[in-house]
Amino acid sequence: MTALEQIGTMADVPIELEMELDRKVMPLSEILEWEPGRVVWLTRSAGEAIDIHAGGALIGFGEVVIIESTFGVRITDFNQGV
Repeated sequence: MTALEQIGTMADVPIELEMELDRKVMPLSEILEWEPGRVVWLTRSAGEAIDIHAGGALIGFGEVVIIESTFGVRITDFNQGV
């Protein structure tokens, strides 16, 4: 039985997804100095795995891709046991 068959009628319930690129701790004083155009450096490199959460639970991993002038996430690993 597939995951879609297991959840049946709940398949159409919208769930908020989060694609987490990175987290950073900074002092409030530094954040208050930000201006438009400010760049915040992240610790992850291009092509490195990012976390994918649904309803607060980690459900998979992906990598950031650029499609024309927008960003997307390519799914690289997906836990269907959710």
